[in-house]
Amino acid sequence: MSLSPDAARQLATATKTAPQMLGVTPRYLLRALPWVDVEAGVYRVNRRRSFILGDDRISTYDEDGTPRVMPGDLRELPYLRDADDELLGELASAFTPVTFDSGQVLVQESDPAERLWVLVQGRAEKRVTGRYGEDALLDVAGDGQYFDLGAWTRGEPMPYRVKALTPGTALCADRATLSQLADRSPALRSAVDAYTAADGTEPDREAPIDLSSGHVGEVELPGTFVDYEDAPREYHMTLAQTVLRVHTRVADLYNGPIDQTRAQADLTVQALRERQEAALLNHPEFGLLNNVSAGQRVQSRTGSPTPDDLDELLARVWKQPGFFVAHPRAIAAFGRECTRRGVPPVTDTRFGSPLLTWRGVPLIPSDKVRFSGGGGVGTTEILLLRTGEAEQGVVGLRPAAVPDEVEPGLSMRNMGVDQKGITSYLMTAYFNTAVLVEDAIAVLQNVEVSNYHDYS
Repeated sequence: MSLSPDAARQLATATKTAPQMLGVTPRYLLRALPWVDVEAGVYRVNRRRSFILGDDRISTYDEDGTPRVMPGDLRELPYLRDADDELLGELASAFTPVTFDSGQVLVQESDPAERLWVLVQGRAEKRVTGRYGEDALLDVAGDGQYFDLGAWTRGEPMPYRVKALTPGTALCADRATLSQLADRSPALRSAVDAYTAADGTEPDREAPIDLSSGHVGEVELPGTFVDYEDAPREYHMTLAQTVLRVHTRVADLYNGPIDQTRAQADLTVQALRERQEAALLNHPEFGLLNNVSAGQRVQSRTGSPTPDDLDELLARVWKQPGFFVAHPRAIAAFGRECTRRGVPPVTDTRFGSPLLTWRGVPLIPSDKVRFSGGGGVGTTEILLLRTGEAEQGVVGLRPAAVPDEVEPGLSMRNMGVDQKGITSYLMTAYFNTAVLVEDAIAVLQNVEVSNYHDYS
């Protein structure tokens, strides 16, 4: 009776989309970071002279199913920073494994500190009796943290009690081992005595500036100067690269209505930017998750991310906090905890999308935030950043200009046509990120995302 649709389609032209890509994400982190154009490929962070050493963690490893302390990482202890390898090896071998259950009291307040505890796996809370007899929470310790170094070194009573929040494993060393090593090593004895004489007072984190205030009359004012670091940290441009290949026959004959070379380049640029965001978070040298200082790491108390946990992060980055960065599943878990408490977070529109906020600070999702132990039931982390050079925060770095630039910091350079008729393009994205001062970033660790509540 009439022409069939299949036959009619031979005369019709389909309306086509540009190639789509499942792996493309909004990349909010790249959009939220302020970017600094680096003129010469190197970004130097000049600092006032500081005395911040180590990461306050002692690494462990597994040997035939038994946890062991990494001897070199015992230099995290202040009086062992200059100790020789043999002495560190002896002390490391003195640590013995101890397993504990959830709710078990590991150390009682005011008991003699006979053992130094290093948590291998698990979480424990430090509690103390307050001024008016109340039970006060001091801190939550996690993997790699140790307690209590001061009391153990001086042979004093424990200043707090420690209670396990989860099952786990720890390594313990008796105080007698330290005394024996100090008796054999005059250098260690001198370092331990200097630490003991400090009476637990924290050294200044930066070189002091002598000032006078509140004086009356014609007093002699102190003279001072601000000392700088002799070897400030320098950030070099890192990169993500690939060679895009397009056959000339494809570019010549199949170039309409969509430019084949441009379509290939656009998808490659998307992949490079995705890799860039992943590197900014996870790179072992400059990644944000690996550049959080010791005092800026917070352990989740119950596992699930709670409003209390995010408030603790805000207490660490209290100078103009910019935004949180978390895995979408961590943000969903935080939303569940807020719903359970009857404090649903406010939703605000940022970057054209509705985002959850807490205390007015947006939670930016990124699927590049790492999971430990598997994405289903593993643990993840939540970052909080202060951004901008003027605010002494976190900044992104990119070259001011590169040849054949197609986007800021990203170039597409024609490498010519080979004897097979294939045109090659070198695709390169240059980037880095810098944390200008330590309190510009904090992280909530060991965040569990698999906890759901039954309201029935």
